[in-house]
Amino acid sequence: MTETLINELQSYGARLVDPKAGHESRRGGAGPSDHKALTIDGMTVMVPVHTAPAFESPYLVEKPDEQGKSRISRDGRVLGEVSFPLRPRFYERSTADGIPYSQIAVLHGRDVLATTVLQTCIRYQSRTKTCQFCAIGQSLAAGRTIAHKTPAQLAEVAKAAVELDGVKHMVMTTGTPKGDDRGAAVLAESARAIKVAVDLPIQGQCEPPEDDIWFERMKEAGIDTLGMHLEAVTPEVRARIMPGKAQVSLAKYMASFEAAVKVFGRGQVSTYILAGLGDTREAILEISEKLVALGVYPFVVPFVPISGTPLESHPAPAPEFMHSILKPLSEMLVVSGLKAVDIKAGCGKCGACSALSTYERRLTA
Repeated sequence: MTETLINELQSYGARLVDPKAGHESRRGGAGPSDHKALTIDGMTVMVPVHTAPAFESPYLVEKPDEQGKSRISRDGRVLGEVSFPLRPRFYERSTADGIPYSQIAVLHGRDVLATTVLQTCIRYQSRTKTCQFCAIGQSLAAGRTIAHKTPAQLAEVAKAAVELDGVKHMVMTTGTPKGDDRGAAVLAESARAIKVAVDLPIQGQCEPPEDDIWFERMKEAGIDTLGMHLEAVTPEVRARIMPGKAQVSLAKYMASFEAAVKVFGRGQVSTYILAGLGDTREAILEISEKLVALGVYPFVVPFVPISGTPLESHPAPAPEFMHSILKPLSEMLVVSGLKAVDIKAGCGKCGACSALSTYERRLTA
């Protein structure tokens, strides 16, 4: 599958003849949402299907056959075959107290287990502080998840996901709680329980803790890779898009990245950058160069407007804009020896929300 096709699918989205094809698409929650996983040419890509651009997309995915196979076309011209990952078998189970496993963790992409340990956030509670793109409260309000997943619940679901569905790694993010650890404590507690139950590589994701000692504590607890997400990279865009989170300065992020790499290793610390929020191509590439020099993997993804958020009408970035960033960024990463394939766990390793790893593979083929 070409980088161009991925960029276009993730910018324009796709229309589905059968919206129920495959397992449920994810709506609301922390991180990327309103997507459905599509497998094309052996690669699984998260494609927006519930967004305003998707309803107008030139791409159409036909109703799948009995084997789950379908075809994708653009403006009436068939481009190839696609398939949907099947509904995970662990979704059929519930905990002893009756909570469906799917309310504790979900399948992302093809083989990644993902959960938001705390479905509440100090940033989300105030309109003046909330990240304008975030829908962390939506899935909780809709009853699709629970507010706090306990270590025991996460361990139980992770073990089942590995045994029943062959999950290869796990992402644990969290809303930011009160306290200077900024979520590191609850991630460490959860990882420790999961690693007792199952040997599964884990990425933890949180804001930079105030004290660097938390990096060692998370590593010792069983977290293999760490994500601390910038989302936006220039002060003016950060202040406008995420006024609460912007109170943690870029300087603090950079210092924390440097400290975290010393603990987790080069390429095992990453950051999520949402292209299309207002940062220029030059600004994203400039900070990416600094991150790569520190040993941090900048996972640049196209912004997807999520229904029900203040940015639901914000346009997705053009495919050409994504190409202008991802092509030089992939070259920068390959030259520096930071590649998605070498990441132990997490969003960069999965790669389904961006064409970045496809650019990397082309360079190293």
